[in-house]
Amino acid sequence: MTVTMGKALNAALRDAMREDDTVLMFGEDVGPLGGVFRVTDGLAAEFGDDRCFDTPLAEAGIVGLAVGMAMNGFRPVVEMQFDAFAYPAFEQIASHVAKMRNRTRGAVGLPMVIRVPYAGGIGGVEHHSDSSEAYYAHTPGLKVVTPATVADAYSLLREAIADPDPVVFMEPKKLYWAKDEVTLPVTAPPFGSAVVRRAGTDATLVAYGPAVPVALEAAEAAASEGRSLEVVDLRTLVPFDDATVAESVRKTGRCVVVAEATGFASVSAEIAARVQERCFHSLWAPVLRVTGWDVPFPPPVLEKYQLPGVDRVLDTVDRLQFDDAPDPRFVGAP
Repeated sequence: MTVTMGKALNAALRDAMREDDTVLMFGEDVGPLGGVFRVTDGLAAEFGDDRCFDTPLAEAGIVGLAVGMAMNGFRPVVEMQFDAFAYPAFEQIASHVAKMRNRTRGAVGLPMVIRVPYAGGIGGVEHHSDSSEAYYAHTPGLKVVTPATVADAYSLLREAIADPDPVVFMEPKKLYWAKDEVTLPVTAPPFGSAVVRRAGTDATLVAYGPAVPVALEAAEAAASEGRSLEVVDLRTLVPFDDATVAESVRKTGRCVVVAEATGFASVSAEIAARVQERCFHSLWAPVLRVTGWDVPFPPPVLEKYQLPGVDRVLDTVDRLQFDDAPDPRFVGAP
């Protein structure tokens, strides 16, 4: 059947709550309203307001409550409503959520999920379109997940809820309405596994979350010009699948990282560094990036200039020195 990403997330929450009475869903407007993006639609009606309920507008309190509940046998799932709304809760996330397992020498885990609708593409104003994944990926103790397909939205959220440790689940807002033909429930590769969404031979595009459809569209456009681009969808930022990314780059010899977040001190910078460290002797050109500009997210009328698009990706691919042959001394070196 045709399912949107929003419906797949809703189905994942519903199935998890049906199978496990300890799974709870709470946050701002997630109850009778069903959430701003209707991801929690119908959950309060089916499970009651003791398992799906609204909270005050206090993100630090929402996450703090989840910490206490997770320490006492529940599996809370909380929604931050919008990416930048999560910042008041960051002290809880960095100081307690991420560190409880280590602080207690493994005795206390926090099986909880923090859902963060993130990134642009919906014409949202400031504080509604941030790409905040780097903050969480930089914090040891957190797993960071960002689906780009309907099937992954379902399977990764189910895995996140079942995980014994905290997961920050980044949901690309502009993909909530993306549709695909899937049969739910669906299984997919587990946490830490990237996948090749499109095979290619000339260069690798590494992307995640909202940038994956852009990379696929760019690869399709490049094919019409006789250039074969491979697209790798990371799926999870932490843990990171070095093996799949490196295998692809060693095959193609070139790499472009595509990400919607700003470029400085970002996840895309980490990806570029990891590729360079692991694939140096296989690279025919420097690892390049296509990212958002290093400015606060602009007003909706200017959003199209901030978000990486197909033209910017193709222009960057053109800089990969396709006319230069590699130095034969280094080809195939370990």
